[in-house]
Amino acid sequence: MTRLKLGLPKGSLEQATIELFSQAGWHISTSSRNYFPSIDDPEIVCSLVRPQEMARYVADGTLDMGLTGLDWILEWECEQKVAQIGALEYSKSSNRPCRWVLIVRQDSEIKRVEDLQGKRVATELEGFTRRHLQQRGVEADVLFSWGATEAKVVEGLVDAAVEITETGSTIRAHGLRIVEDLLETRTMIIANHDAVRDDWKKSKIDQITLLLNAALTARHKAVLKMNVPVARSAEVLAILPSLQSPTINPLSDPAWQAVETVVDRSQVRDLIWRLKQAGAVGILEYDLKKVV
Repeated sequence: MTRLKLGLPKGSLEQATIELFSQAGWHISTSSRNYFPSIDDPEIVCSLVRPQEMARYVADGTLDMGLTGLDWILEWECEQKVAQIGALEYSKSSNRPCRWVLIVRQDSEIKRVEDLQGKRVATELEGFTRRHLQQRGVEADVLFSWGATEAKVVEGLVDAAVEITETGSTIRAHGLRIVEDLLETRTMIIANHDAVRDDWKKSKIDQITLLLNAALTARHKAVLKMNVPVARSAEVLAILPSLQSPTINPLSDPAWQAVETVVDRSQVRDLIWRLKQAGAVGILEYDLKKVV
């Protein structure tokens, strides 16, 4: 039986990824001692892989498909070695794109990337950083950091660091300063080129991609249902946005009708108040699982 080999990111995105797959329709069970989670789909076999290594395993065919950051695709120069199917934004923290930034101490004389000439730079994103500096004509000693990268700058072990951040608040809290953004990264769905050329695997990859994106879209949408006096229907419909157009059904009382529509979740708070003022009653809000 042909099965798709799927790589799931182990670490900070692991639980968020499992929750997203659950919403998309696949139940995945993990164990702290098992790197091969079970999934309720006999056509898929899962492996937990660190995002830092995912692109290499997809590129060489060990995995057919995986989820990893754009930063790690660039780190291993896998841009052409894997098929980038699409981006997913599902961070459970701030939901802001993550950035790799050049940081220094507040009192540092380094004001721009070019000031790193001859300096020591610590980072986990070693390959990308080295190439980026070379492209800027800068020769610096780029050192791989096993962790606590910001602390190395604070303690004076290195002159600067390239570190990942969402808001920059932790960097500022440590008395450090962002000199420049080097890369904005996001979670990517990637696939092996041979898998994409295989009709069955390509179909399975497309199915997974469609439903993951449908689940993410649904997180930003809500269904509003309400009863509206026919006499005030035009007033209510003028307020309502929708994906296409609201659904309207007659009620047993000909003076009333039921209205249903899908709206952006961010609009619900203001919409309910305005709809109530326009005459709608029995207003209900429902969560969605998927929007395709």
